[in-house]
Amino acid sequence: MEIYTILAIPILLSTIWLFTANLSRNTNPQFTRKSICLLIAHPDDEAMFFSPTLLALTAPHLGNHLKILCLSNGNADGLGQVRERELMASAETLGLRSRNDVLVLNSPDFVDGMNTRWDVEKVADILRQAFSQQEQRSGSASKDAPTSTINVLLTFDRFGVSGHPNHISLYHGAKAWLNGMMKEKQGWRCPVDLYTLTSIPVSRKYISFLDAPTTMLFGFFSGVKASRSNSKGDGRRQALFISDIGQWNQGQKAMTKAHKSQMRWFRWGWITFGRYMVVNDLKRETIG
Repeated sequence: MEIYTILAIPILLSTIWLFTANLSRNTNPQFTRKSICLLIAHPDDEAMFFSPTLLALTAPHLGNHLKILCLSNGNADGLGQVRERELMASAETLGLRSRNDVLVLNSPDFVDGMNTRWDVEKVADILRQAFSQQEQRSGSASKDAPTSTINVLLTFDRFGVSGHPNHISLYHGAKAWLNGMMKEKQGWRCPVDLYTLTSIPVSRKYISFLDAPTTMLFGFFSGVKASRSNSKGDGRRQALFISDIGQWNQGQKAMTKAHKSQMRWFRWGWITFGRYMVVNDLKRETIG
C-alpha cells in the first residue's frame, strides 16, 4: 500500500501542474495581435522572472510581436558584452522572432547595482523616445488621441519582485511615461496597457508549480472584486501564465544554455524550485 501511495504522489502532482497550466491558457484573451515590449533592467531578467510570460505570448497562433528593452548590459562584473550576447540567445530560446527585437542600452545613466536607483524621468524619457509618436515626443499640444508604437508594456511592479532598486526604477519610469502621455488627454483611453509582475512573499518563491493553485485562487477573488468596482468596463486587469513541463524546461535552457556566465550555484536552485520559472501573474496598472 505504501508503495502505491509513493508512486501516486508524483502522478498527482504532475496532474495538478498540467491542469493548472492548461487552464491558464484560456484566461488571457486580451493578448492577441499585439505589439508588446518587455522592459527589464539586466540580461537574465527575462529568463529568471518572465519566461512563462514570454513563452506564452510568443505562441505563433496569437500573432503577437514581442520585443525586449533592457536598460543596462549588467556590467557590474565587467561582463557587459558577454551578457548582451547571452540575452540575444535567451530571447530566441524564449520565442522572440529575431535578435533584432532585443535592444540593450549601455549608458552611465543606468548603472547595474544593488545600491543604485535610476532616475525615473530618464527611464520615462527612454520609453518616450522609443515608443511615443513624433508629435508627442516634440511636446506639441494636441486634442487628438494619444498614440504609441506598442500596445502593451510589461515590467516589474513597485516592489521589483526581488527588491532590486533597478527593477523598482523601471516601474516608476513606466508609470511616469504613461502618465505624461495622458496629461491633458482627458476622455481618451491610454493606448498602452501596463502590466506588472506581482511580487510575492519569500514563503511562496521556492515552491515552483505548487504555487499555481494559490495564485489562481487569489486571482479569482481579486478579479471578482475588481469587476464589482470597475464601472468603466475597460477590460481585464489581470493576466496569468503558467508554464507546462516543456515550457519550464525551455525556460531553464534560456538560463543554462544562454546565460552561462550567470549560472552560479544559487541560480541552479532558482531555476529548479523558483516559482517565477513556472508561474507569472501580472496586474494591469491604472494610468492617470
